Order: sequence, then structure tokens, then C-alpha cells
Amino acid sequence: MKHFLLLTILSLIFLESTAQDTVRNVEGGGYLFTINNSIEAAPVENQYRSGTCWSFSALSFFESEFKRMGYDTPDLSEMFVVWHTYRDKAEKAVRMHGETNFGPGGAFHDVMYVMDKYGIVPESEYPGLNYGTEKHVHGEMDQVLSAMVETVIKNPNKELSTAWLGAVEGTLNSYLGELPEGYNGMSPKEYAGSIGFNSDDYISLTSFTHHPFYSQFAIEVPDNWMWGTSYNLPLEELMEVMESAVENGYSVAWGADVSEKGFSFRDRLAIVPTDFDEIKVKGADNQNFSDAGAEKEGDVFDAPVEELVIDQELRQKAFDNYRTTDDHGMHFTGIASDQFGTKYFIVKNSWGTKYNDGYFFASESYVRYKTINILIHKDAIPKNIRKKLNIK
Repeated sequence: MKHFLLLTILSLIFLESTAQDTVRNVEGGGYLFTINNSIEAAPVENQYRSGTCWSFSALSFFESEFKRMGYDTPDLSEMFVVWHTYRDKAEKAVRMHGETNFGPGGAFHDVMYVMDKYGIVPESEYPGLNYGTEKHVHGEMDQVLSAMVETVIKNPNKELSTAWLGAVEGTLNSYLGELPEGYNGMSPKEYAGSIGFNSDDYISLTSFTHHPFYSQFAIEVPDNWMWGTSYNLPLEELMEVMESAVENGYSVAWGADVSEKGFSFRDRLAIVPTDFDEIKVKGADNQNFSDAGAEKEGDVFDAPVEELVIDQELRQKAFDNYRTTDDHGMHFTGIASDQFGTKYFIVKNSWGTKYNDGYFFASESYVRYKTINILIHKDAIPKNIRKKLNIK
């Protein structure tokens, strides 16, 4: 069973502290953070060579939620969610004649959909490693499934067989393992209910101007294959929701772009400096999206620098021009301030602990600029904003 850690025990998460309540971004680093709020989170996991960050981050979020509500919840199975999502995504892709995205990517909605429709089981019951490795390596499985679905869509028999969906399920069983019938005498759906899951309690929020504020719309990104909807808020109110949530003990699932030069996981930083030309990318790390895990060099990572002022217009322009893309799902577990008072979110990642202990700091400017959407408990939304959204 996964034991929950307190982020307040920061000596276990960050390598060097300069005072009892101050930590550096890295050993010897010039960013000095005071931790303002921290929320219980499960140990960092590693999605490794799989495009399943959405499952890891959403389940990390829900594990914190269930803990917050008083449930003793074990590590939940990301691959149980992936199995069901891939199966249903294949069916939708065929019904749409291929005019929808089919691949390993997904969204927070997918996890709620699976837990609602199929339930969940602990990781111990379904690790999803049935293909000869100790870590998740999905390249072959992804390509095999893609080729199968593409062939079915071409309809070479001029009439779909009754076997193709079973073939997809068999492939998933071969790579991830056959699904368990349940856990502790409960079906997966019964188990999901026993640990406090209620999808009606969770809301997706975003902020874009190409749809009316205070309405719902499906964010136009390829991985939103379910066309799940998000409530649309002005940027200032979206930031208010995130900050208020963490300050009041609610964590946040965060979907964002991590392809910016100012995103440096090895430096435990995500920032938006005024001059990106100062940053050089050294080598490559395509395991983690657009070289997001690559080594970055530049003075901007040595000590806090001036960042761009991000408003609604600049944010929208980046999204419209494909500068902001739906790259990665993560988990907000706290808020910190640097030595100059700039606010940062503490972010739990799912890239293991090779370069650090799995957490990094995302500046307020970066969050304003690069957030695609968030998933949050509805009670964490300030009452005045809930009223505008007509959420009860």
C-alpha cells in the first residue's frame, strides 16, 4: 500500500534547505522558496516511456482527494484506466471513420469516465506490466493498436467483422494483462464507490476567449477524444480558483504545455523569462514530450529573473497559434514564494526521480500562460464564482 507523504517534510523532497522554512530549487540553486501551503500527496511514480501522464496525474489527484476525505486509499492502478480508455477510444475511432484522435494521449475526463463506468482497482491488483519490463514501455503496444484500428477503418472486407474489437481487447490483455474481476470481494465499480469517488463532485475549468465566459465547451485539443467539457472562466478568476483551492487544502490536477524553453524539470522550475533567447537546450529527452526533460542552460535558472506579464490576450494568442499545446498532466500540491515574493505552485510530476525527487516549482506567470485546464473539487471553487457558473 502506498503511504502518503507530507510535502512539509521537504528535506525528503528537496536536496538542500537554507533555513527551517526555506528550500532551494536544486542544491546550490539561487531560487529560495518559502513554502506557504502543502497538501498530502502519494509518492512520485514514473510513467516512463508511455504517453499516460493524464492517468498518473489524475489518479494522483484523486488519491490526495480520497485521503483528504478520510479514506485510507492504496496506490490506484493507472493501467486499469489505460486499458479501458484504449478499448473505448478504438471503438469511437472506428465509428468516426478515423476522424478522431487515436493514440496513447488522454485527458482528466478519461479517468473520471473509466471510474464511473468501469470502476478502479489498486495498483497491486493490476500493475499493467505484462510485456517483459519493470517499467512502462508502450511504444510497441501503441503502434500495434494504431495499425489494427487503421486497418479496421479501411474496411478491407467491405463489411466490419465481429472480431476486430475482440482483437483490440486481446492485444491490451497481452501487453497490460487481463483485467481483475474486483478487489476484496467488491467489483471495480463497487470499490470506486467505497473509497469516496463521486464524479459529480469534480469540475474541469479553463480560460479562453473563443468561447463565452461562464459557459461550458469542449477544449479543442486532439487528446480530448471524449469531447469532455470545461467551464470557461476569465483568467483572473481561474487563477483565483487555483490559489484559493490550495490555500484551503484542496489539490488541483493541472493540464499544461511543458514545451517552453522556460520549463526545466532538471532545475525544478517552470518560468516565463522575458528573453527566451538566453536559454539553450542541451541534448534531447524526447521521452518526456518535446524535449521537456532535456537539460536547459541559461542564467535564468540560476536566480529569479523578470518574467513576462501574462494577460488574457497573450494567453489566447499562444493557444490560437499552436504555441500552447496540450502536452502534459501534473498535480498541484502546494504554493511557495521565492525570495522576492513571486508566487509559485508546487507541482508533482510523473517522471520518476532520476533527475530530482519528482517535484518542481511553476511560477504564477507560467501557470497563467500555459494552463490548458484543471480538474478540481467543486467545493474548492469560491462561492461567488460557483454562482456565476451555476454550480450547486
